[in-house]
Amino acid sequence: MSYRCASCGKADANLKACKACKLVKYCGVVCQVAHRAAHKKECKKKARELFDAQLYAQPPRQEECPICMIPLPLSDDKSVYMNCCGKIICQGCIYYLTRDCCPFCITVSPRTDEEIIKRVSNRIEKYNDPKAMIVMSGFYRNGWHGLPVDQSKEIELVQRACELGSASGHFDLAIYYDEGVGAEQDKKKALLSLSNCSDDGTYGCQA
Repeated sequence: MSYRCASCGKADANLKACKACKLVKYCGVVCQVAHRAAHKKECKKKARELFDAQLYAQPPRQEECPICMIPLPLSDDKSVYMNCCGKIICQGCIYYLTRDCCPFCITVSPRTDEEIIKRVSNRIEKYNDPKAMIVMSGFYRNGWHGLPVDQSKEIELVQRACELGSASGHFDLAIYYDEGVGAEQDKKKALLSLSNCSDDGTYGCQA
């Protein structure tokens, strides 16, 4: 990125970048307005590229529903993890849009347990997706989709998700330490794990 004003050409270490595209810098508002006509087309193109890069990032950010763009509910049971694209979609959009395919990437919904396991495994292996790890840990916890109940694999997946910053993973880990499940009971570690997830607003973390 150039350190000269894109409008007047003045060199300055304190130039401000265009907020939309980040490609060029200006002395201030006057220069930015003067350069707008010349920069407008390139700016819009780059801004769209930046937006798409964020929207389709893998693993995706989980702050908003990618369909309605409304912040996701705090409770996990009010949203759905899509094992095709890794998006988390609110129940409202799932209800009002088609249920035969993903509302975001239009991938046909899996029909068998084998397909579900394959898709979630792919999200873990290919994208290192922490949400997919939490989903798969639930399969091993409950023996869902033909998988055996396996506490060691469940905990291993949760720990991997925690290493990647998963708030849901820290919440699950807090329960393990609090109840002594798969690890020695340790109230201090349980509280530490809760503190790691409470700032993200994970449902159940805050008293």
